[in-house]
Parts: sequence; C-alpha cells; structure tokens
Amino acid sequence: MNLFERYLSVWVGLCIVGGVVLGKFFPDVFQLIAGFEVAKVNIVIAVLIWLMIYPMMVKVDFSSIKDVAKNPNGLILTLVINWLIKPFTMALIGTLFFKYLYASWLDPQTASEYLAGAILLGVAPCTAMVFVWSQLTKGDANYTLVQVSVNDVIMIFAFAPIAGLLLGVTDITVPWDTLLVSVLLYVVIPLIAGIITRKLLVATSGESGLNSFLHKIAPISITGLLVTIVILFALQAKSIIEQPMDIVLVSIPLLIQTYGIFALAYWIAWKIKLKHNVAAPSCLIGTSNFFELAVAVAISLFGLHSKAALATVVGVLVEVPVMLSLVAIVNRTRDRFG
Repeated sequence: MNLFERYLSVWVGLCIVGGVVLGKFFPDVFQLIAGFEVAKVNIVIAVLIWLMIYPMMVKVDFSSIKDVAKNPNGLILTLVINWLIKPFTMALIGTLFFKYLYASWLDPQTASEYLAGAILLGVAPCTAMVFVWSQLTKGDANYTLVQVSVNDVIMIFAFAPIAGLLLGVTDITVPWDTLLVSVLLYVVIPLIAGIITRKLLVATSGESGLNSFLHKIAPISITGLLVTIVILFALQAKSIIEQPMDIVLVSIPLLIQTYGIFALAYWIAWKIKLKHNVAAPSCLIGTSNFFELAVAVAISLFGLHSKAALATVVGVLVEVPVMLSLVAIVNRTRDRFG
C-alpha cells in the first residue's frame, strides 16, 4: 500500500475537519463552486469523481472473465452477496434506524436523505480497494480480478434498477433520467476509457508499462476523493456544527451492515469449503463499497448540499478502518479453512 492508501482514514478525517473549518470561514467560495452546474451535474465534482474512478477502471482486465468457469463458487458467493442480499439488508437496516429509531432526532426530510445515501452505498460493490484487501489477505490475485471484472459488467446493468427500486420502496422520489445519466457518466464512460487505455498501454509498453502508469496515477484517484470530501463537508459545515451527532448517527447502521454482511459471507464461504485465498477476497469484495460511485450518484440525484451526499462521505470515513479490522479477522482465521 502506498502512503495515501495506508493512511487513508487519517487523510479523510483531516479533510472532514478542514472542510468544516473552510466552510465556516469561507462559505462564499464553496457556494461559487456549487454554482458550476450543467444539467444538474456539478462540473468541479464531476471532474474530481472522474479522477477517482478512471484509474480504477484501467486496472480491470476483462479478458480474465473467460476463467470464471474454472472455480465458480467464490464468484457465485460474491454475486449473491453483492446483488441479492447486501442492497436489501442496507435498505432494511437504514429504514429501521433512520425512519424509526432516529425519529426523535431527525426530521423526516433529513432521515429520508440519509437513508438514500446509505442505500446508494449498499448498491455499489467495491471495485478498486478490493485489490488492496485481497493482497493484504494473500488472496488469489487472478481470481480477485475475475470477480471485479464480472461485478463491473453487472453494475452497468443492475446498479440503476436496484437503486431505483430501493429508493422507491422507501418513498424517496427517484429522478430516473438523472440516475441513468449518472450510471452512464460515472460507470460506463470511465469503464470504456479504462479499457481503451489498458489496451493501448499493453500494446505499446507491455505489462510493465501498464503497471508503471497505474502506479503514477494511483495518488490522483485518492486526491480526487479527498478534495471531494473537503468540498462536501465545507458545504455542510453549518449543519455539521449545529448537529455534530449526525455523523455518529449515520455511522451506526453502516457499521452494523458492514460487519453483518461480512459475517454472513465468511460463514457461507466456510460452509461451502472455499479455499482461503478465494474466500478472503470473495467476502471482502461483497462487504466493501464502491463509495466513489455512491458519492457521485448522491450528488447527481440530491445535490451537493444534500444529506444523502453527506451520508455517502461518512461511508468513506467508516469504510477503511472497518475493512482493515476485517482483514485482521480474515488473517487470524486462516487455519479454520484448512
């Protein structure tokens, strides 16, 4: 892990504090940034999101999909957790907390937006950081690549319908045109750009040239994420200062969801006797989130100032330390898999 990845939780925390401070003392600057919109898409944030997502898409080798049939059980586990269980448990847990348990603390509009942000996190399976989690648990790198590739293909077609369904079920108005444009803008186009870039680099410079390029652009992705966090928290500074407990309230259902999904996936992996180097990435990819996509879609659907966007960024804060704790659990239970 490079310096940015190793201390991502620290950088996220500093950016949250920095964003709130800057938003408190320089609100006009961030209102100006918020005003740069075309067709409900903020240009500044769109560029930053692209900086996050594009390097991840270059990593994906779709030629690896042909190897799926060699060992399907780990992939099946990941797909079942990602697309048939995780989005729905997040919607249920989120509804329980934001609509009922938090009813005395949050007004209905705020609760609905926090719930929307949580749902978007639950529908977006991890694409990039899972390579790090797989490496830290000595996972099968090629199998991890297959899982990410297949998930990305499914995400193109499944993200918008599932997100729209769950947002609709929880009585949140879904602007379908904006949701579909978001998927096109933040999944399909970066994916195509990543495929083209990868093919050109491999053709001209080989695998070494590709790896060198990925190493150089890795900090760009994390930088885009951190700057986005600064802007989002700066725009939410007034609300956060007045209601700091909201960050804690959002974190609790996200933590329950993450540990619960991991426990379920890891237990199933053990029961079906997966090898540990397949079980580890299978469970971790099904547990972690593609928070960059969730942030982007929340901003597109609900706006930069929305509580939904804030909830997805809280997801970033929770994600890294929680996933590192799960990596520790996976490594300490390696002998249980034989």
